[in-house]
Amino acid sequence: MSRIGRKPIPVPQGVEVKIEGNLVTVKGPKGSLTREFHPDMKISFDGTQIIVERPSDEKNHRSLHGLTRTLISNMIIGVTSGFQKSLELVGVGYRAAKQGRKLVLTVGYSHPVEIEPPEGVEVEVPAQNQIVVKGIDKEVVGNFAANIRAVREPEPYKGKGIKYIDEVIRRKAGKTGGKGKK
Repeated sequence: MSRIGRKPIPVPQGVEVKIEGNLVTVKGPKGSLTREFHPDMKISFDGTQIIVERPSDEKNHRSLHGLTRTLISNMIIGVTSGFQKSLELVGVGYRAAKQGRKLVLTVGYSHPVEIEPPEGVEVEVPAQNQIVVKGIDKEVVGNFAANIRAVREPEPYKGKGIKYIDEVIRRKAGKTGGKGKK
């Protein structure tokens, strides 16, 4: 039995859950999320908690069991407290700024890179070298943060680039001044 899948999901006060077959809608103080799940998974709501059950012990059903439970749990966390990812720009002259809704990055290219955040995602720039991505959908927030990081990934020699705040860059030694072969 899936340890994660069999855990009931507690529903806090102020969160409204609506289940229609395999379509789950969660409404909370921060917004509303809707997601369709695999038709084999049985999702039930008894007023205080959500329980996800699987029909058999087939490998496919076992893998969907924990996934379904985690996705529903993330929906509930998202509409109550939300998700955020923090990024840091490392490098001389690297900076970020906001122009309206757009995020403008100056990261060593011949032109500034402009990125438009998707619907439901908010971008903050507390300092020139910091970016905070916030939203209620964990998947969308993480994907947008990864797209920002992909503009200039950190390199292993000097560590320059855009990295997550908690990310550790493994550094490499540079060239050694050895004698050339003749």
